[in-house]
Amino acid sequence: MSTTSAISSRQWASQKQTNWFRRWRKTEHARTVILVMLGLVALWEGAVRLFEVKAFLLPAPSVVITDIINNPAFFAAQSWYTTYITLVGFLIALAGGVALAVAIVSSKFLDKTFYTLLIATNSVPKVALAPLFVIWLGTGSAPKFAIAAIIAIFPIVINTTIGLRAIDNDMIDLALSARSSRRDIMMKIRFPNALPNLFAGAKIGISFALIGAIVGEFVAGEKGLGSVILTSQASFNSARAFAAILLLGVIGTVMFYIVEAIENWALPWHISQRSRKT
Repeated sequence: MSTTSAISSRQWASQKQTNWFRRWRKTEHARTVILVMLGLVALWEGAVRLFEVKAFLLPAPSVVITDIINNPAFFAAQSWYTTYITLVGFLIALAGGVALAVAIVSSKFLDKTFYTLLIATNSVPKVALAPLFVIWLGTGSAPKFAIAAIIAIFPIVINTTIGLRAIDNDMIDLALSARSSRRDIMMKIRFPNALPNLFAGAKIGISFALIGAIVGEFVAGEKGLGSVILTSQASFNSARAFAAILLLGVIGTVMFYIVEAIENWALPWHISQRSRKT
């Protein structure tokens, strides 16, 4: 065997071993998370049974899961409605947030006026605005869309604006000297550079949109997991309330990782993705 072949074989073996170690490390991390969660659930179950905590105060996990298993159609319908409200509100916030960020970066007037106004209005508690949306838009799905969108839009606007601005002036000057239009600079230089920031805002926004959907269902909801929590509170059915909260946690986690998966697919070149693979 030649020296070159021996080196290639050692490199291949080393790379194979490294890839195996990466897969093992990821599997080990997932296993650890699962074990910790199962341990917490077991501790919760044991504490409830040991101290004989009344079910209306703190139901055991087995009771909560049993309620979900015994009423699959009910919980599926409520979960789907909340997911629907969240996704529509998030998509409205995403489209509106990106458009506003582009407008703010493109216009000095909007940068000095609307951007400052946006930051100021973000300090207003959105929950306080929820009843107004019901007055303006009725009691259907529209006010819930609006509440979810208005809560989710702020991190998307701020993060996208920061990404659009984070361009070296020398690069802009070079593009202008090459007779590139403002539109070309925005679409081919600024926007690709802002994608990591946009996805960062989107991952925060999807969580905020879920919060907005629940707030909307609290204020004017006849269905959805938020409505389930309210009706369960009125009847002291803590097991059903905890079941709804558990499903909300699952929905929020799944939607967050869906956005992250899209980010991994769209930005394989970014350092944040490359560093996760090492």
